[in-house]
Amino acid sequence: MCILLLRGNQSGFLQPQFRFQSRRSMSQLHNLLLDSLLGTKHIDSAALIKLQEKSLCVTSPGFNIMPSDIQTLVNGFAKNPLQTRREGLYFKEKDYKCVRADDYSLYAKNGNTGVVVVKTRLHLLVATYVAGMYPSICVEATEKLGEYLRKKGN
Repeated sequence: MCILLLRGNQSGFLQPQFRFQSRRSMSQLHNLLLDSLLGTKHIDSAALIKLQEKSLCVTSPGFNIMPSDIQTLVNGFAKNPLQTRREGLYFKEKDYKCVRADDYSLYAKNGNTGVVVVKTRLHLLVATYVAGMYPSICVEATEKLGEYLRKKGN
């Protein structure tokens, strides 16, 4: 079982505290996604995509990602980052301007909404934010969870 607690440190940044046991079920991954990302109140929806199968592993309630959207996100990492930044992303029937693209992260926005995608060895971690949410907290929480998953070999 994996539990992630996000607590503010003295400088106001979220600090992850993890507890991990050897077996993780889909339910535990789902709880990890809900607790560590949606728990910030600055992430509207989140999903974990299996890279190799290009399929959804877990998702937050009501967040449906079409296979074409999964392919778009996978392709965003397969392309040259400069090309992805130039072209942007078409995700969930919206055009997003790409503001960051590198080997491990894609950040894209459309007005006051956006999507943050973090790549690990086995997964893509996807988080979205909407108006009234702080994109910086969405980025920080998603990147920290991605870093944690990479350290665990995922």
